[in-house]
Amino acid sequence: MIHTKVRCREITESDVEAIADLLTRGFVGRSRNYWIQGLRRQAFRPVPEGYPRFGYMLDDNGTPVGVLLLIYTARKIGEETAIQCNLSSWYVDPAYRNYAPLLTKIAQRHKDVTYLNISPAVWTWPIIETQGFRAYSGGMFFSVPALTRPPRWSKIEVISPHAKQIEGLSEDETELLRRHARYNCLSVVCRTPQGTFPFILQAVRIRRGFVAPPAMRLIYCRDTAEYVACAGRIGRLLLRLGKVSVIVDSNGPIRGLVGIYSDRRGRKYFKGPHRPQLADLTDTELVLYGP
Repeated sequence: MIHTKVRCREITESDVEAIADLLTRGFVGRSRNYWIQGLRRQAFRPVPEGYPRFGYMLDDNGTPVGVLLLIYTARKIGEETAIQCNLSSWYVDPAYRNYAPLLTKIAQRHKDVTYLNISPAVWTWPIIETQGFRAYSGGMFFSVPALTRPPRWSKIEVISPHAKQIEGLSEDETELLRRHARYNCLSVVCRTPQGTFPFILQAVRIRRGFVAPPAMRLIYCRDTAEYVACAGRIGRLLLRLGKVSVIVDSNGPIRGLVGIYSDRRGRKYFKGPHRPQLADLTDTELVLYGP
């Protein structure tokens, strides 16, 4: 079949309902409400000037037939403001697959942007690498933080979506924790004699056959060493919430933590000028759309 009116264009707010229908059709197991919630979050979040709010679509005479969601974020790297783009959900109706390269080409055209692919299927890893992407996280460490001794004279605080300025944190970090609390993440601050350390965690379900152990994913910390230092205190809080494990992006076993490292899944890729920081998945598809 020849589609003479297919074009690639930016997704607008008026396209959201139709894009949700397309994604629901393309991703078995994801409800329409899942996509609507994430698209609404994208609609209201700040986006760096000059970049698309939602991403791009293939348009056949007004009907969406393909989509690539993009999540742009401005990040401070030293004194520089860098632009990061999470290449999120991609789907093209089978009859239009020959137009799919239009989406990927336009989505990755900015040489000064760092592009992330944080949820690639294992079978796509070789394909992604041929496109110039490099792995920055080789796998995941499944830690059991409650088995680590908590730091002496420490305490932990849960941060609400409406918290005021948090003592010991910058305004930017305070807003980061508040914002992710609104995204149904668990934002906490661990206070020790060595300082005040922010963390963001997200509930996940790890399914292996009939077993689905309750776990959390570490979405944010300044440095993995800070998580190691505060793991015991975090672990005791999580036990009260019925959670046992915390998944940490890593490139091998993490010294000072009890757990298991696996490189069979969880690889994360980037392409561009700035290598992403481990344990920083803030404002990505994982929090905007959910696990």
